[in-house]
Amino acid sequence: MKDGSTPGDGRSPSTNPSPVAEALPLIQRPFDPPEDQKKKLGSSRKRRPPASPDAPSGRSAAEPKTPRQSRQRQPAPRPTDALPTTPQKVPASSRPNAAARSMLRRLVQGEAPPTQAMSIVERLAGSPYANPTIQAGGPDASARKALDFALNLAETMFRYGAGALEVETSIIAVTAAFGLENIEVDITNQSVVLNYSAKDQTPTTVLRVVRSWTNNYAGLTAIHRLVSDIADGGVSRTEAAQRLDEITHRPKPFPRWMVTAAFGIFSAAIVAFVGGTPLGSLIGFVSCILVDLVSRKLGEWRVPEFFSVATSSALVTLIALLFWWLEVPISPALVVVGGILLLLPTGRLVSATQDAINGFPVTAAGRFLSAVLIFAALVAGIAVALVAGAALGIPPLEVIESSGSQYPWPAVAVLTFVAVAMICIAEQTDVKLVIPTSLVAVAGYLLLVSATAAGVGYRLAPALAAILIGALSRVVALRLGAPQLVVAVPAVLFLYPGLTIFRSMYMLTLDAEVVNDGALGLFNALTVVLAIAAGVVLGDNVARPFTRKLSSNERQRNRRR
Repeated sequence: MKDGSTPGDGRSPSTNPSPVAEALPLIQRPFDPPEDQKKKLGSSRKRRPPASPDAPSGRSAAEPKTPRQSRQRQPAPRPTDALPTTPQKVPASSRPNAAARSMLRRLVQGEAPPTQAMSIVERLAGSPYANPTIQAGGPDASARKALDFALNLAETMFRYGAGALEVETSIIAVTAAFGLENIEVDITNQSVVLNYSAKDQTPTTVLRVVRSWTNNYAGLTAIHRLVSDIADGGVSRTEAAQRLDEITHRPKPFPRWMVTAAFGIFSAAIVAFVGGTPLGSLIGFVSCILVDLVSRKLGEWRVPEFFSVATSSALVTLIALLFWWLEVPISPALVVVGGILLLLPTGRLVSATQDAINGFPVTAAGRFLSAVLIFAALVAGIAVALVAGAALGIPPLEVIESSGSQYPWPAVAVLTFVAVAMICIAEQTDVKLVIPTSLVAVAGYLLLVSATAAGVGYRLAPALAAILIGALSRVVALRLGAPQLVVAVPAVLFLYPGLTIFRSMYMLTLDAEVVNDGALGLFNALTVVLAIAAGVVLGDNVARPFTRKLSSNERQRNRRR
C-alpha cells in the first residue's frame, strides 16, 4: 500500500503523525502555561521521530529496547488548557527533612481519629487481666454458649459483691479468650447486657438481672482465679463452666456458728478499741450475738433489708440503754459503736465510689442510693431506741467525746488485728487471706496514729490511712490471686466514725438545744465515710503503676501451672 501500512497490523493511516497537525496554532486559554514551558513542550514534539509501522505501539523502531528496571516513566504532557499545578519532582535541595516532616505531622494530626472506636480489649489495661490470650480461630463452640457462660460469671460476681469495673473486665477477658471479638458490655446497678454482633451475622443480645446478694468473698476470690486462668488461655469453655458451677455450689469456708461468734468478738474488740472497759466489751459481745440471731430470723422471713437493719440498730441501742439504766458502769455510746459498725454498708460504699470514679455513673448511683438507705435505716433505728428509752424513763446519757482507747498502742494494734480477722470470717473470706488482711489493717492503724499525733485533722487522718490500706490491698491481692476489694473492705472498717454517728443522732433526737450540732456532726460523719471510701479507691489507683510487673509475674506463674 502507498501509505506504508501492512494488511495485518491493525493500524489505519490516520495514526501516523501529520505535519499539518503539528503546524496548527495553539489555542490561547485564560490560564495558559508560561512561554518557557510552551517552548519545551514544542521542542519535545519536534524531536520525536515518526513511528515505524513495524515497531510496537508506544516505541519507535530506532529506539533500542532497554530493560524494564532502567526505564523511567516520562510525565504525560499536560493539556494546554489545564490549570497550573505544582511540579511532581522537587529538587533535592528543597526537600524537607524527614524528622521535620514527622514533627509537623504530629503537631497537625491527632493521635487517633476522634471517631475511631477503642478496641474493647484495651479496656483491660491496668487490670489483672491485661494482655489476655485471644483465640484467633474463632470461638470453640457456639457464640451463644460463650455468652451464657459470661452472664453466669457476671451474675455470680455481682452476688458476691464485686464492683462494676471488675465485672466488666472479667467479661471482656473471658469473651476475648473464647474468640468473641465484636462484643459490647453494658452494666447497670443489678443487670448485665451483652451484645454480640459478628460481621455478616445476626446480632445476639442477652440480659441477666441479679436479684440476690450474699457474703462470699472466698467465692469471689475463686472466680478471680478462674478468670485469670481463662485469660491465660489454658481453660476451655466446657471446663470453665464446670469450675464455675463448682464455685457456686461449694460450701462457704466458715460455718454459721463461727460467723455468729465472729460478730460478737468483733464488737468486743471495737468497744475496747474506741475506749470501752472490759465489761463494756462483754456487753457488746452478747448484744451483737443477739443482733445476728435476730437478723438471721428476719432474713428467713424475707423482711426487707431496710427494716432488718433498723431493727438491729434499735436492738443494740436498747440493750446498751438498759444496762445504763441498771447503773452498770459502762459507756452506752461505746457499746453501741461496736454493734453499728457491722451494720454500716462498707462494701457498697467502696464499690459505689469505685464505680463512680471508673465511669459507671448508673451503677454508682444505684449503689449510693442503696448505701444511703441502709445508713438511714441505721440512724432511724438509733433514733427509735433513744425515743423508746426516754419513754421508759431512762436517764439522759453522757454523750461525750471519746479520748481513745485506754490501752497502749501495741495492745490497740492487736485489737485491730483481731477485729479485722473477725470481719474476714463474717464476710466469708478465703482462709489464707485472713492474716494478710489483718496485717494490712494494722499498717493502716499505725499510719492513723502517726497522722493524728502529727496534728492532722479527724477528716484527713482516716483518709490517709485508707489510701495506704487501698495500696497495700492491691499488692496483697495480686500476690494471693484475689481482687483488691476482698482485702480492702474488711481492712478499712475500723476507720468508720461509729461514735460520731451515735452522738449526732442523740443530739438530733433528744436534745433540742443542740439540734444544729447534731446535724453538723451527722454531716461530718458522712463526709468521713465518703473520704475513707475514696481513699481506698485512690490507693488502688496509686499502686497500679508499681504492680504491673507483679501482675505479669503472677500471670506467668499461672501459665506454668
